Amino acid sequence: MPRWLPRAMVSALLLIACFQLGTWAFHRLTGLLINVLIAFFLALAIEPAVSWMSARGMRRGAATGLVFLGVLIFAAGFVTLLGSMLAGQIQNMVEDFPKYLDSLIKWVNGTFHTDLSRFEVQDSVLHSDWLQRYVRNSASGVLDVSAQVLGGLFQLLTLLLFAFYFAADGPRLRRALCSVLPPAKQAEVLRAWEIAVDKTGGYLYSRGLMALISGIAHYILFQALGIPYAPALGVWVGLVSQFIPTIGTYLAGALPMLIAFTVDPWYAVWVLVFVVVYQQFENYLLQPKLTARTVDIHPAVAFGSVIAGTALLGAVGALVSIPAVATLQAFLAAYVKRYDVTDDPRVMGPRPRPGGSPVLARVRRALRGPNEPGTPPSAEAESPETETETPGGASPAPRDDAPQEDGGRRDDGQGHDHEGEGPDDEGPRPGH
Repeated sequence: MPRWLPRAMVSALLLIACFQLGTWAFHRLTGLLINVLIAFFLALAIEPAVSWMSARGMRRGAATGLVFLGVLIFAAGFVTLLGSMLAGQIQNMVEDFPKYLDSLIKWVNGTFHTDLSRFEVQDSVLHSDWLQRYVRNSASGVLDVSAQVLGGLFQLLTLLLFAFYFAADGPRLRRALCSVLPPAKQAEVLRAWEIAVDKTGGYLYSRGLMALISGIAHYILFQALGIPYAPALGVWVGLVSQFIPTIGTYLAGALPMLIAFTVDPWYAVWVLVFVVVYQQFENYLLQPKLTARTVDIHPAVAFGSVIAGTALLGAVGALVSIPAVATLQAFLAAYVKRYDVTDDPRVMGPRPRPGGSPVLARVRRALRGPNEPGTPPSAEAESPETETETPGGASPAPRDDAPQEDGGRRDDGQGHDHEGEGPDDEGPRPGH
């Protein structure tokens, strides 16, 4: 047996063991890594505000805490306002439920010629097997829901803690990262950091602008339908649909539909139709164009990055995919050498003719017919290369390579005719 074989087998086993251990640790730490990623982009988003206050004499930790405090106060006030509004509407809906049920039973009896009553429907629903099973399952799932709520709160606190340290210790983190790199690499890392801050800020700006447009559009609809709390509902739809990925649209539309149902059930249908139509308009027209202007990436790239991010990391990937792709594209653009593009119609596209579209010209010639007056003798007569207007309205001079008439007689432009000199004669010309 060769002497190197046992050593090679031990090395291979160690590599396999390290790979298995790394895979196991990665799957165990996936949640933590996702929280760190979200916290990093959140720190990049508040970096301009923190740097602005820090440049004016405030300590960086205090500036970061002030920014977080403002965000938390706004979020708490918004949730409190909407919670009180939602509680009042649910109470009104429960009080008016018998009236809605009576109107529904009346419509069913008149349409299908049945003889239903509200008391019979209520009794059959309360004593049904599926309702009893649902109550038992809900009672057993209370502990699961409580555990999920506590886990979500702990995850939120972890995310905020990482984001605070990333933003407050940003310069120290950059110094620690640059201290293990050569000077040339340090410049590249700092440039990538600046690009990431700029693109993340642009992405949040575009999201805020789309939230404003969405809120105004839905407010106009709610006000036209006479739905109560129209301004608060407009703010709810704008913020939730833009800053909660994947399920934000459904959460944003559910609350206005519920409140519209308390006014008129048909109003809920109108709200649902408007939410669906506006969402398609936003996804395929508004969002790609705004993202292309603020983050400076192509609309198709933005749309594809959202799909890829959702497939890789779910809702988190949909949220951070656009700023991540924009940062990567801007960073790589500095290292890609570009050249001037050749002036070729296959690259630049066909140039429009001054006289109009050639297709329309051919259609006009076909409609006039070949023997009607006003029809040009050939397509070359319409080409700008063969029509050169001379000063004073004179007729254009013939081209040198065009066939000569009158036995090859040609005017030299000075009133002298020369005979027998075609365009291919290379001898000296008389008079020159």
